[in-house]
Amino acid sequence: MRTVLVTGASSGIGEATARLVAAEGLHVLLVARRADELARVQVEIEAAGGRATAYPCDLTDYEAIDALVARLLAEHGAVDYLVNNAGRSIRRSVALSYDRFHDVERSMAINFFGPVRLTLGLLPAMRAQRFGHVVNIVTWGVQMKAPKFSAYIASKTALDSWSRVAAREAYADNVTFTNMRFSLVQTAMTAPTEAYSGHGATPEQAAQKVLRALQKRPIHVNTFAGNVGELMNLLAPRLTEWLFHRFDRRFPDSRAARGG
Repeated sequence: MRTVLVTGASSGIGEATARLVAAEGLHVLLVARRADELARVQVEIEAAGGRATAYPCDLTDYEAIDALVARLLAEHGAVDYLVNNAGRSIRRSVALSYDRFHDVERSMAINFFGPVRLTLGLLPAMRAQRFGHVVNIVTWGVQMKAPKFSAYIASKTALDSWSRVAAREAYADNVTFTNMRFSLVQTAMTAPTEAYSGHGATPEQAAQKVLRALQKRPIHVNTFAGNVGELMNLLAPRLTEWLFHRFDRRFPDSRAARGG
């Protein structure tokens, strides 16, 4: 039975993805900080006839990641699929971030350093068995460069780029990577931003795309708007700067971002 490790599996896209892959007959390995929520997801998956194992882990703790990798390799030999879903989004303008360098540190810790350390730990076994696939949940901001997401987009872009390079090195070993550049998805992470209320895909809709990526193994999954934004950044950079500046002025920081 193939194994699929899903980080951030206690809620949102991660939980929905875990349920879907378990329903497909795969053994899902649940990873997140909240042990109680992981246990809930595991019990519900098993009650539906699936197979799941919970591994509570703080993915900002490097020693905890190393211990997790050692345990996974000891119990499963190799992880066949890895979904790097756990993450942190911060929507805050640079003007409100002058004394908040920790926003950058926190974003990089969970969105880049954590998944890269986990991937590095699991990658040798994938290459040795000559099969593996890594799915990274990133953002269309990688292409769009949307205002107010400097820390978040920078961290996700780092993961996106790192994975593209790793994929080219692991190509001959049949280990592949998919970067999923999602637009807005309705999760607890987006809830504090008032402008997002009632907008975006559901976690279940996003999970369906993740499942297809696990099956088809594309290099990336983009949105039409993301592709248009990327093209505009290349062909008309000054015009795009002005348009995004106008967009930035139209949608102010949320109360949460302002400390309200």
